[in-house]
Amino acid sequence: MSEFVNKIYRNNTIIYKVILFLVSTIAIVYLFPKGGQFKYEFNNGQLWRYDNLYAPFDFAIQKSEEEITIEKKEIEVNAKLYFKYNKEVVEKVKQDFENSLSKFKTNDSLTIDEIQKFKKLGSTIISQVYNDGFLESVSESRIDDQNDIISIKKENEVQDIPFKNLNASKEVLSIINSNLKTIKSQYKSNLLLDELAGIIKPNITFDNELTNKIIEKSIDGISYTKGKVSSGELIILKGDIVEGKKLAILNSLKSESESQIWSESNYNWIVFGYTILVSLALLMLLLFLHKYRIEIYNNNNKVTFIFFNIFAIIFIQTLVIKYNSDYLYIVPLSILPIILKAFFDARLGLFAHVLTVLLLGYIVPNSFEFIYLHIIAGIVTILTVSELYKRANLFISVAQITVIYMLTYFAFSIIKEGNASQINWDYFMLFAANGLLSFLSIILIYIYEKVFGLVSDVTLLELSNTNTLLLRELNEKAPGTFQHSMQVANLAEAAANEIGANSMLVRTGALYHDIGKMANPMYFIENQTTGVNPHNDLSPSDSAKIIIDHVILGVEIAKKYNLPDRIIDFIRTHHGTSTTYYFLRKEQELNPDTKVKVEKFQYKGPIPFSKETAILMMCDAAEAASKSLKNPTAQSINDLIDKIVSKQVSDNQFVNSDITFREINIIRKVIKKKLMNIYHLRVEYPE
Repeated sequence: MSEFVNKIYRNNTIIYKVILFLVSTIAIVYLFPKGGQFKYEFNNGQLWRYDNLYAPFDFAIQKSEEEITIEKKEIEVNAKLYFKYNKEVVEKVKQDFENSLSKFKTNDSLTIDEIQKFKKLGSTIISQVYNDGFLESVSESRIDDQNDIISIKKENEVQDIPFKNLNASKEVLSIINSNLKTIKSQYKSNLLLDELAGIIKPNITFDNELTNKIIEKSIDGISYTKGKVSSGELIILKGDIVEGKKLAILNSLKSESESQIWSESNYNWIVFGYTILVSLALLMLLLFLHKYRIEIYNNNNKVTFIFFNIFAIIFIQTLVIKYNSDYLYIVPLSILPIILKAFFDARLGLFAHVLTVLLLGYIVPNSFEFIYLHIIAGIVTILTVSELYKRANLFISVAQITVIYMLTYFAFSIIKEGNASQINWDYFMLFAANGLLSFLSIILIYIYEKVFGLVSDVTLLELSNTNTLLLRELNEKAPGTFQHSMQVANLAEAAANEIGANSMLVRTGALYHDIGKMANPMYFIENQTTGVNPHNDLSPSDSAKIIIDHVILGVEIAKKYNLPDRIIDFIRTHHGTSTTYYFLRKEQELNPDTKVKVEKFQYKGPIPFSKETAILMMCDAAEAASKSLKNPTAQSINDLIDKIVSKQVSDNQFVNSDITFREINIIRKVIKKKLMNIYHLRVEYPE
């Protein structure tokens, strides 16, 4: 049992990666649609690239979304409107009129006959007003054409009448006035007019609920097909243009085929297929890290970070597609390469981006267009986004990426449609929104630095400030080492710029690479100002141990001050596995008859594993050695640098650093030039 536990403990990093791999695969497959996919790809206006296609089974020709939308709009526009006739209003008006006549009995100006006449005349007016109905003013705007036929619902009976038959406010007033002409007395006419005007109320209102119900019923009755294709019937010939009826038939065949592929029995096979494809993509990423980025592969925190970002991009893109595929291009996929380049390097950023886009190709419409567009945009992102600590750089890069999106989409559109008249200009707005959302990368970089403990160029800029607590302490305790570090930083930055390496990273690493010397500053010659060398009282092996230990002490100090791992890498690797040659020779001279153990005088490594750490090794050795020249000349500096770099190459110090001989020669020339400038030397020309 204990042996089993020990095995798990020894292989915990591998076990973690396996679990991360499985969880990521399951999560991504879960997001994917589980239906089958049509085996042919086609677009409107393109040539049919496959062999002649015959119908494999009977199927109906589906109407397009546009056709169905037009039919629905026609139903809504031509739908008959329903109005409600309120009989209770009529009864109440009649009752109110009866009640109002009672007050006229006490009025001496009216006789009983005149009151009876009022009653008869008022009843006539009310009957005329409510014969077809009195329409409320709010409902008058429902109809534009007065000759339209509408339906009046009276209790359980529906009657169709012309809209113009209904009485509006002005028609009611006209009915009242025409009937009041029989009353000769203006006073009495106005008396009855006032009574009727206060009593008569609209009784016809628009029945929105019933009208919508009828419209919905009509829409539900729409046929979604417009014909049938029989099994064996020719659909399209090879080389034909996919358009019109052929396009409609192909879309119908695609829809029917995908629905037939999906079934309970096929579901598990489809999921199995997706699992294989996703697993292969993620496995390629792990193999890439293992072969070319072993320091990242060995760091589970960084591997988790990469997998998390890939899953997050797929998750967001899947949500957008499920919500509305029209917003497909609003998701800023370029954020992924921006973030990975900021924390790692361009090659890893592009590799992860391409794999992510390929995975998304399974779930997006027009997958080839989507993949091509985003891979091109990803390449532009990698080529343009650099030095994020310079605010203008990201703005310029995002603008270039947005333009590339627009140009690529424009090219695809004119290829598919044959001209520019059918371009959907809304997509250009989506690309602009995509560009704006790409600026979220700055916020995400800051968050990831805190959550995953990573470091970006922005953090490097902060760390490179010589007023930081640790660098101030270095300047106070070991001023010579501080000046040496500054000179090395200048050399390394210039060399990095020449070969396209991360100049901010190598400069920051150079500033901190010798912080371990703070523990014993007087044992390093650059800090000895009194002429007293404490190594004179020590054996060569003890001196070598103190010198070698500055690397280990530097790592401990860096961790104490929470320096990022990328900076600690420079401390660990700046001497590689080289030897303290001076003390080794001294030991050999003191003990000529004894075989000296070289390991005691050798740094523990590791050797540099990036271009930046390789640059620092060369610059550090060159700057330190140049101080040993009593009378520096152009030729002596040239010979010294060649000797140092050649020795490092022959000792295989750069085999893991992904640096070429051409780049090493460029760095060598930069170091020579800079050192000559420091010593104010010129090349000596022969007379």
